[in-house]
Amino acid sequence: MEPRNWQGGADRPRSAGASGSGRVIVIGPYLRMRRGNADAQTDEHVRDFEARLDEAKGLARAIDLEVADALIAPIAQIRPATYLGKGKVEEIIGLVGGNAIELVVMDCALSPIQQRNLEKAWNTKVLDRTGLILEIFGRRAKTKEGALQVELAHLNYQRSRLVRSWTHLERQRGGFGFMGGPGETQIEADRRQIGERIVRLQNELKKVQATRRLHRAGRQRVPYRVVALVGYTNAGKSTLFNRLTRADVQAADMLFATLDPTLRALNLPYGGKAMLSDTVGFISNLPTQLVAAFRATLEEVLEADVILHVRDISHEDAEAQERDVDSVLRQLGINPEDGERIIEVWNKIDRFTPEERENLQNIAARRPADHSCFLVSAATGEGLEALLAGIERRLAATRTTLNLSIDASDGAGISWLHRNAEILDKQLHDGRFDMTVRVDETKREIVVNRFDAVPQAAP
Repeated sequence: MEPRNWQGGADRPRSAGASGSGRVIVIGPYLRMRRGNADAQTDEHVRDFEARLDEAKGLARAIDLEVADALIAPIAQIRPATYLGKGKVEEIIGLVGGNAIELVVMDCALSPIQQRNLEKAWNTKVLDRTGLILEIFGRRAKTKEGALQVELAHLNYQRSRLVRSWTHLERQRGGFGFMGGPGETQIEADRRQIGERIVRLQNELKKVQATRRLHRAGRQRVPYRVVALVGYTNAGKSTLFNRLTRADVQAADMLFATLDPTLRALNLPYGGKAMLSDTVGFISNLPTQLVAAFRATLEEVLEADVILHVRDISHEDAEAQERDVDSVLRQLGINPEDGERIIEVWNKIDRFTPEERENLQNIAARRPADHSCFLVSAATGEGLEALLAGIERRLAATRTTLNLSIDASDGAGISWLHRNAEILDKQLHDGRFDMTVRVDETKREIVVNRFDAVPQAAP
């Protein structure tokens, strides 16, 4: 469906057809950038309106809604009462009635008052971008942890909706005691119940965080480092995850196909291993409730030794998506400019012609050494060997390479090394094993004191 740019004399809406379940209209009420206002060059203004509307339609389809129509409604300023101007609100009344619409999705963040006024004007349910993303997450959460985090985000969102814009919330409930009294209004009761549930959920999530800390402590006792995948939703993280680990995580061409985090062993070229973590995808205007609620899950990113920022380099808004991911990383306390920790992965290069691919390779080659990137296709496997080698080089930079000479009869020592270090080379000469191993800094002193170790430069 091609979006219609709705200005003044709008195109006539297409035929509604038969009424179906879950029919929605998606509206993109995007602010026009005023001339001469250079300070207004935010990501929302830089983004292409049609690309933003396509993303909003993808969000609606992600929960099986039938998008009956989609349109762009540029606005000069946000109206406090209805977000849109009065004329546009009235025009949508006809679209809703003529298309048997059950829901209107507004691709923006609405205040409770704006949502209530639009619902009254259009006589149908209205959902803003935050509510839509929360609905998707609520449907996709499979694990207990994911369900807890989504419910916490939902409740924080609902609590912000409890304002005196709905008159039924002002009805009083009966008081207690023989004196009677004014009692408790419905809004106060709802706020109290939501607040109590939020506290319970926060306590349960603290237990989840404690469990995750125990798991991380267990991983730190073995020489496995953590590599985390981050990126915009639908950038191909799960497909890349499956390719690198031979896992079967759901990978579909839809927004937020993966919600719950997954960890798998990652085999590296020199025989080393790491743990690869697939996390939830980011998106523009990601609700702050979700960033806060999913902090327990995203702690895997905070603790990761290397972060792979997976980008759909074929997307028309690839640069804007990069800024959105960087923004969320900053919210988590991670510096997106940290070239020693973050590696960019330009995915989906199979969608380019040979000439375009060569141009991308030239651009990548000109990047500074501490901001390297790798061109890959998770779908075909192209470029993955170079990526794995780059990951191992980055991990090796924080490790020490040692030459050892161990008596062949020291079976316990050799076994310990195989469990706690990367064995780069092993040769038997005159009853002794000459070994080259790579160890984490936390185990370097143990190896030096236990074995006849001589440091060398990392390969």
